[in-house]
Amino acid sequence: MPAPFRGTINVDIRDSVPDWTPFEPPKAPEGAPNVVYIVLDDVGFSAMSCYGGPIETPNIDAIAARGVRFTQWHTTALCSPTRSALLTGRNHTRNSMACITEAAIGFPNASGTIPPENGMLSEILGERGWNTYMVGKWHLCPTDEMNLASTRRNWPSGRGFQRWYGFLGAETNQWYPDLVYDNHPVDQPRSPAEGYHLTDDITDKAIEFIKDAKAIAPDKPFLLYYAPGACHAPHHAPKEWIEKFAGRFDQGYEALREETLARQKKLGLVPEDTELPPLNPIGTPQTRSGPDHQPFPELDYTRPWDTLNADEQRLFARMAEVYAGFLGHADHHIGRLLGYLEQTEQLDNTLVVVVSDNGASGEGGPNGSVNEMKFANGIADDLAENLAKLDELGGTKTYNHYPNGWAMAFNTPFKMWKRYEFNGGTADPCIISWPKGARARGELRHQYHHAIDVVPTILDVLGVEAPEAIKGHAQSAFDGISMRGSLDDASADSGRKTQFYSMLGSRSIYHEGWKAVTTHPTVSGWANFNADEWELYHVDVDRSEITNLAAEQPDRLRELVNIWFAEAGANNAFPLDDRSALEILSTPRPQLSAAKDRYVYYPDTAPVSEWQAVNTRNRSFSIGALVDIPAPGAEGVLFAMGARFGGHALYVKGNRLHYVNSFVGAIEQQVVGTKDIPTGENLLLSASFEKQGMDPDAATGTLSLYHGDEKVGEGRIKTQLGAFAIAGSGLYIGRHNGEPITDDYPGEPPHAFTGGTINRVAIDVSGEPYLDLEREAALMLMRE
Repeated sequence: MPAPFRGTINVDIRDSVPDWTPFEPPKAPEGAPNVVYIVLDDVGFSAMSCYGGPIETPNIDAIAARGVRFTQWHTTALCSPTRSALLTGRNHTRNSMACITEAAIGFPNASGTIPPENGMLSEILGERGWNTYMVGKWHLCPTDEMNLASTRRNWPSGRGFQRWYGFLGAETNQWYPDLVYDNHPVDQPRSPAEGYHLTDDITDKAIEFIKDAKAIAPDKPFLLYYAPGACHAPHHAPKEWIEKFAGRFDQGYEALREETLARQKKLGLVPEDTELPPLNPIGTPQTRSGPDHQPFPELDYTRPWDTLNADEQRLFARMAEVYAGFLGHADHHIGRLLGYLEQTEQLDNTLVVVVSDNGASGEGGPNGSVNEMKFANGIADDLAENLAKLDELGGTKTYNHYPNGWAMAFNTPFKMWKRYEFNGGTADPCIISWPKGARARGELRHQYHHAIDVVPTILDVLGVEAPEAIKGHAQSAFDGISMRGSLDDASADSGRKTQFYSMLGSRSIYHEGWKAVTTHPTVSGWANFNADEWELYHVDVDRSEITNLAAEQPDRLRELVNIWFAEAGANNAFPLDDRSALEILSTPRPQLSAAKDRYVYYPDTAPVSEWQAVNTRNRSFSIGALVDIPAPGAEGVLFAMGARFGGHALYVKGNRLHYVNSFVGAIEQQVVGTKDIPTGENLLLSASFEKQGMDPDAATGTLSLYHGDEKVGEGRIKTQLGAFAIAGSGLYIGRHNGEPITDDYPGEPPHAFTGGTINRVAIDVSGEPYLDLEREAALMLMRE
């Protein structure tokens, strides 16, 4: 509450006494520490060297050397849910984040919108005198708010961050990111050919934000939430960083698991008697099916290394090298950030927290991928295509992900990976360092904790009490508890007795050293949750969940399952959703304007988010550009949506009309006009797709090109059923920024339309016959 005014007010200011106290901005306590909160992405328990992993991370290791590493710290097993817990201290389903925000399903547990009563750390500290900055991945607002027509209530700027720079969705191209600066999209400052990479860029911005404020108020502390895309797909890294790890993974993922476990035991990270679970711990497509004979998910099978041929081993090893280069490159930039703090004598009084948001990812399936969007479209990867692009891995022409055998290796010694509530999905690194305020150096902590415990810990260290209300909203209670006591005391009681887990059909419960977990495959569509098999593990001594004690201790298992249902009820966990990625991502969601048959777009506007733009998926459509071309020589993009890894575009090149459709980056389908485009005013240049059939993973039909009513080109194509990007691609008119859909575009980026004027572009999805539609559209556009 604001302080009362204690001055004196009279008619004449000469007889009045001011009191500035109620009007001054909040001030943090003198000497209060800064907070640097580093959230890595899809970095498993054992990828980094300080957790026994094969990837050298000297700068993160240095943070560990100045603090403590937790060995039993846990997450929710997925990005948005964990990030919501990391910033609010509440369980993910209470945050309405049962899944990622792009998978919201319109229930209180899964709307993709964190309730205002679950305030964020940034909102608390911003009102207590800290500057608050965020760079990198946000992933905490629903798709209907990832656009310029939306409210900013759930953007970083709406949740307490005073400055931010990064991307809103689940992932982005690291070479051509979907950048947002404070409250609007911006272009990247340079191209990949000029040395651009997103991690470098956000680190520059983080240092800039700190410098800007310190120049004015050098003693004012700050909270920096630093969330690089590393190491979420696409695995993109500069080639020199990838080459640092050349040959390092040739032994394969099974041998790497053994090597890593040996190092972990030597470091004391896991008990000496820890064993490795089998490579396929919950079954394979050949050994298991669902209650109604549904197939086991093809993607969740790992191929034994010795069954791979020499080319496959070479491909898989290179994919791991790329991932390692991505993480090593991120570590380098973390070092650059911390180096600036050390140079400016701020590091000793900075609380540094380093975590991963979930275990290593299995979205690459058994064969890896050169385009992770195949997973989101339910399309299997093609080994021949993967091998053909081996030399492109990590660069601008792939959107790559390693095979899930490496997920098992980078989660050593645990089972499974991201999405699963086994420890492979939930047990993750957590490092905390505060040289000025904590005595421990380079020590381990074995207390059981969870992502919800970080916010209470930071507030405890800073001496800040959680407010009763934020912006008029009464605040709910934290689910998390402080880990402060264990920063200096290795024997401190964690205070955490029970922790609830639920993700995409996978479920588990931790209670007083024991864990019950289902073997239900995620995104399998099996449903029948009451028929799930539950396994029981004494995880205090069996970290890798090897010995299933369900048959020996049925009463304990029954008790834990009952606790899960009680906790699920208390945390708004229902309904459960295990549908396929394609089904979940294609779920109808709120639109800012009602769906219609025709959409009209204009040049010189910001990109329109795919999730709020016209939906051309799995249907007939026509794209008509009304243009003025005074003389021959016009060229450039008329319409574009998507990127090289999935998208379509209409453009002019060589005085001919072109249409291109990149089917999940695997097939570039071109249709080129057979006649020169005409000149004049109000010319209608268009492409029309008539859906005529279905492949298992695509809509097929004929794409025709027209000048007015005259057909000038035709070709057979297939179009994606799912989205071009998980967070939605941008729709552009008159240009195409970022990763091009095709290298055939004319001119230099952004391939802007020149030599004429685009009046507007209309896209029709009514399914009406082409000629009637275009005559009507042309007349309508000319009347407007």
